[in-house]
Amino acid sequence: MVIRRMEVKALKHIAAEVCLVCLLVFLIGCGAGNPQESVENTESTGEETAGDFGQQEERQEQPVRGAKESKEPYTAETPISEVISNPDFGAYGRLIFPADSGYYSGDTLGNLSLTWYSNIDPDKTVEIANYMKAQAEAGERIFYDIYTQEEKEADPAKEDTGLFFFRGNAGEKFALCSAGGGFAYVGAMQDSFPHALELSKKGYHAFALIYRPRAQTACEDLARAISFIFEHAEELEVDTECYSLWGGSAGARMAAWLGSYGPEEFGGNSLPRPGTVVMQYTGHSDYTENDPPTYACVGKNDGIANWRTMENRINALKGLGIDAEFHSYPGLGHGFGLGTKTAAEGWLDEAVAFWEKQMGK
Repeated sequence: MVIRRMEVKALKHIAAEVCLVCLLVFLIGCGAGNPQESVENTESTGEETAGDFGQQEERQEQPVRGAKESKEPYTAETPISEVISNPDFGAYGRLIFPADSGYYSGDTLGNLSLTWYSNIDPDKTVEIANYMKAQAEAGERIFYDIYTQEEKEADPAKEDTGLFFFRGNAGEKFALCSAGGGFAYVGAMQDSFPHALELSKKGYHAFALIYRPRAQTACEDLARAISFIFEHAEELEVDTECYSLWGGSAGARMAAWLGSYGPEEFGGNSLPRPGTVVMQYTGHSDYTENDPPTYACVGKNDGIANWRTMENRINALKGLGIDAEFHSYPGLGHGFGLGTKTAAEGWLDEAVAFWEKQMGK
């Protein structure tokens, strides 16, 4: 498997990050357990489709028993439990927040806290929840299974996977965002939902992946998600040319690995590699001479992902003639997401401009 080939270069960097992560867990007393990455040599299912759209929708629209329906907008005081149990979300409401509840704390949208993340913006959390609520109430499809029911029954861990869809303009290109979480959980509310929402505001289609949090299975899920989007491009009204992969922390490793080796190497279909990879705060150093154009950014006070490691990788790509761009921000730590009201604010606009350059715009 490709992960095994990459371990020689990547394992020492992952181990260093894991040690720092464990130290942070001890210091903050989050009670989240050991997030150490476990790289498994599991085989991909080889399935090429996640089943019929209509059948998925019928399953997902089953109401959550005991849930109270409210048409009022969410606020910072809205209980997280109310969002999860909203009957308009159906069974996927529980995946809006980490499936493993040990990695987040706070009872309301306004005081949500995610392990290893900083600069969480309560206003953005509320905005995302209301966006999903409004779309679901209007009858818009916002969640897609990437595995069939049979595959989920064979591997129950696949129940905690899927794609949240943030629609852009019909016929536009798509971005696929993967959140971090130390390969222990998926911190989507800070590290992929905000990015996907902002990209959709710019007219691009954006997907946020909920994956199985181990390095191997996460890459397999990302490969499956790319394959799913390509297979259903017509129904989703997306342009698959020069698509982009975005990721933060562990999600950035996933984006980089899929960019380096392609979906087929992780059990997906034989498809083009992304036209652009956008990476945030990771110590990933593996690369190939065929890597896609890459945009990277990180805080200079990041105690988990050293900014010089990212800079060195970008310089190596440039040395191979690959278009690449690097940004580091003084005084900023790990997991800053959009970077609102920080030195990194506006980085997403720069990343979009970099992607658009690869499109030829």
